[in-house]
Amino acid sequence: MLLVLGVFFVLPFVAMVEFSTRDAETWPLLFDWPQLSERYPALAEGITNSLLQAALTAVLMLVLLVPTAVWVRLRLPQLRRLVEFICLLPLTIPAIVLVVGLAPVYAWVTYFLGGSSLTLVFAYTVLVLPYAYRAIDAGLSAIDVKTLAEAARSLGAGWGTVMWRVVLPNIRSAVLSAAFLTVALVLGEFTIASLLNRTNLQVAINFLGKSSATMSVAVSLTALLLAFVLLLLLSLLGGRRRSSAAVAPVSPKETTT
Repeated sequence: MLLVLGVFFVLPFVAMVEFSTRDAETWPLLFDWPQLSERYPALAEGITNSLLQAALTAVLMLVLLVPTAVWVRLRLPQLRRLVEFICLLPLTIPAIVLVVGLAPVYAWVTYFLGGSSLTLVFAYTVLVLPYAYRAIDAGLSAIDVKTLAEAARSLGAGWGTVMWRVVLPNIRSAVLSAAFLTVALVLGEFTIASLLNRTNLQVAINFLGKSSATMSVAVSLTALLLAFVLLLLLSLLGGRRRSSAAVAPVSPKETTT
């Protein structure tokens, strides 16, 4: 089964590599940013927009979600199910339906903030909530947040210090997991950007495919490999966290015997 699945997933990559290398100038041009920007300005704009969107979405998601999740666990545990339900809602709503609901909102966003593609950060933050919430909630479940917070507060630490120096270092792997998932999702998003007439990497690849198929396939392959690397790092971080948690402390009595 693993061999069949491996062949099923590897064959499209092999075909993309074979097709994109038919033109010898494709890959050297892809890694020559000045030439790429001059020859394919829409693609360069899409890459820049997607990288900025991924970074800003990850920051906004963490700023909103981490304090909320910690505060719910500490002060409002009765609202945990409600917050989880709200965060998981975007997972049950198709992207096309989200766009229909967001279109009137983005009319006002465009009126106040302009039509920049960076305004998609707000929509992407909603889109990544289910995945980011699961990652952060799993990290908080692995530690005793209440005891850590009460111990820090009893030593005179403010809530800012508790969050920055006590909670975050203990859920670092969960925060990185949420950030990696956010970056992978934003780099692969097409529907919302296309229907809202914004430019990102996937929209630029779609337009590029009409004029330069080999470059379009090369950029798509690069984006897929980047997402694969991010998810591989995510799995490695998760495996390291589980292995460290599985090591039981040895008491002095056991060491003497």
